[in-house]
Amino acid sequence: MAARIFHTEGITKVYRTGEVEVWALRGVEIELFVSEFAVLLGASGSGKSTLLNILGGLDRATDGKAWFRDKELTAMRERGLTRFRRDHVGFVFQFYNLVPSLTARENVALVTEVAKDPMSPEEALDRVGLGHRMDHFPAEMSGGEQQRVAIARAIAKRPEVLLCDEPTGALDSNTGVQVLEALERINEDLGTTTIIITHNAGIQKMAHRVINFADGNIASVTINDTRVEPRDIVW
Repeated sequence: MAARIFHTEGITKVYRTGEVEVWALRGVEIELFVSEFAVLLGASGSGKSTLLNILGGLDRATDGKAWFRDKELTAMRERGLTRFRRDHVGFVFQFYNLVPSLTARENVALVTEVAKDPMSPEEALDRVGLGHRMDHFPAEMSGGEQQRVAIARAIAKRPEVLLCDEPTGALDSNTGVQVLEALERINEDLGTTTIIITHNAGIQKMAHRVINFADGNIASVTINDTRVEPRDIVW
């Protein structure tokens, strides 16, 4: 069995507005493993994005503990979480967050300039099938191409973990497939632990494991023995 890369104990997240409490997570216990491709599936408000943000060091739990390998994330101060995000985690969001005045190559270089052991922007863009588009600006690219630039930017620092929140949510099925193929190649070629949040039940067929969320906790976990290629997913 692969080594654990993340695990949690009793993770709770409560948002308070005046006297109103919203329980986003209710005692989540989860293990995620090195090099796996995992899908977190569930309706809006089920808690999956909140958990991803805590694992990625973008948010703090109200209660409970979370670890990255043997480091307790929930005990880190802000400076430690910043180093953790910089050195170990790549993020891909639904919206691409590219700098419009920079080319694809320059957008990726923003990360490589601060990373410890980065790949070149050219290599990162080649890995997502955009070697021929690296000198184009975001406005000259399709949505799928812009998302693949965002993936190249995320992987250029050679992260151990790629956290993806609805990476195909703003795309049609054809461009969504291209993005999923890029994520699959990264997982297989580099061994990057890849965790994808989605509402799209079809994407679960790519995963090693599917973790279903409901009402702030894990409802079920399914091991996928018959994974399919992105182009075989029915959207």
